[in-house]
Amino acid sequence: MKYIKSLILFAALGVLGLSSCDGFLDMQPTSSGNAETAIATPADAQVVMNGIMRGMSSSNYYGRNFIMYGDAKGGDLTIYSAGRGLDALYSFNHSATSNSYSGFWSTGYYCIMQINNLLENIERLETEGVEGFSFYKGQALTLRALIYFDLVRLYGLPYNYNKSSYGVPNVTETLGADAQPVRASVEENYNQILADLEAGKSLLESNKSLQNGYVGYYANIALQARVKLYMENYDGALAAAKEIIEKSNYKLYGPADWVASWTKQYGSESIFEIGIDTESDLGTASLGLYLMRFRQISAASGWFLASDYYLDRLNEDNTDVRWGVMGNDEYWVNNGIERKGACYKYLGSTSLDGDGKETYTAVNIKVIRLSEIYLIAAEAALNASTPDKAAAAGYLNEIRKRAPELPLATAATITDDLILEERSKELFCEGQRFFDLIRKNKTIEFNDDFQGVPVSRRGKTIDRTFGMIVLPISQSEINANPALKDQQNEAYK
Repeated sequence: MKYIKSLILFAALGVLGLSSCDGFLDMQPTSSGNAETAIATPADAQVVMNGIMRGMSSSNYYGRNFIMYGDAKGGDLTIYSAGRGLDALYSFNHSATSNSYSGFWSTGYYCIMQINNLLENIERLETEGVEGFSFYKGQALTLRALIYFDLVRLYGLPYNYNKSSYGVPNVTETLGADAQPVRASVEENYNQILADLEAGKSLLESNKSLQNGYVGYYANIALQARVKLYMENYDGALAAAKEIIEKSNYKLYGPADWVASWTKQYGSESIFEIGIDTESDLGTASLGLYLMRFRQISAASGWFLASDYYLDRLNEDNTDVRWGVMGNDEYWVNNGIERKGACYKYLGSTSLDGDGKETYTAVNIKVIRLSEIYLIAAEAALNASTPDKAAAAGYLNEIRKRAPELPLATAATITDDLILEERSKELFCEGQRFFDLIRKNKTIEFNDDFQGVPVSRRGKTIDRTFGMIVLPISQSEINANPALKDQQNEAYK
């Protein structure tokens, strides 16, 4: 397998056959002899789709770093000390040449490259009269939309803040090796995302069955709800959320069943879940071990823990069922005081039960859950062109019931802040908090005084005017594609 540094060169190549490197698909130039024949049947398309899902489970993406990004930067996590792994996310210690986390960029475009190659081969085969690819085409378009949504949030400013600012290159076809695509605007990225979702929806709607480990029709609708919420298209977000709530077979877990749901694969709330198997299990480098109790096992573990601010939020009701996935930080240095700061969502339970596989670290990643859809519906109903506060309170209360001693929201008490607080409690360590606060133009406060970790790149609080709320384009990518040089994000020039 060739080791190619440039993301854009990655995007220029076709992807065919399975790789022995990081579980990705191997790559060959689109001009190679078998590029045109490697995808000949729907079964071949399924193989490629498996490779795309494996790429998305990489440690550089949903397997670990992307989830950590959203909570480490959002104030719901803090760290014991610097230098233990991924702490640059918390400290915003990024530059074009160090801690650029370029794996987001290269892995995202690597998956997009696979998708574009698949779509072009499907188009060729359909032109030749071969049938049976529509569902795979719908899945591919939906995944491309998700990846672009993630990339534009990492590298571009919020849509509702400056949609004319730089986003990421819109690459929707395989490119020549000398191609140097430039960054599109945030608005252009979102337009592409919506176009892919709409096209994907029409191809998926003939089969609305559950798609364990893959995206299906309702995953597409859920992603539409999420994207439109970020765009402040509240009417569109509400319509999408209501379709799932009212028409799908997904069901919320009751308070008594919520904790155990993390030991299950593809449960009743899981709209899109990435399967983690033996090959993609990161073991001692897994997301679960980064969030478990410090020194619980001999391997490196427990580098991140809940901030005081998050625990204060959860502590509003000490009977809140979500305490059930929190474990004691018995080894923190302040005189051994017991503190429930460890999260066990990605280990199945505080007893390390996993989710039914051979190892407890091979726990599936729940990308979109039904509880998020209820919270989207609450926010969208509250802010719709014709606001419905009673409906917003009703949607919120379905999730708020997980804290039985808290009063239910009413039309008189429902606010955006109440919904944001519930999102924090429900979606803790699911990669959402930072993006939520930035899109809602809130100040983020960090628990730096927990251990007195020195942080030089940011203050104790930031808001979306802080230049480092976006990542830098890595210098290696700029070297490979000089067209990006003048499009570097301002904080890193």
